[in-house]
Amino acid sequence: MLQSWRERLVAAGKTKMAIVGAAMHKLIRIVYGVLASGQQYDPTKLLPPKLASATP
Repeated sequence: MLQSWRERLVAAGKTKMAIVGAAMHKLIRIVYGVLASGQQYDPTKLLPPKLASATP
């Protein structure tokens, strides 16, 4: 999930610390969404529609 996203940021020329900051922000939004909704974490909700339908 995060690995392909990280590779895309590296290809876009982002610095290491910019990628770390973006990853922290992304993870905090995921955690907040889980806590605010009260639902269990579902990693398929984070994938784009094409990839979500391809996963078993």
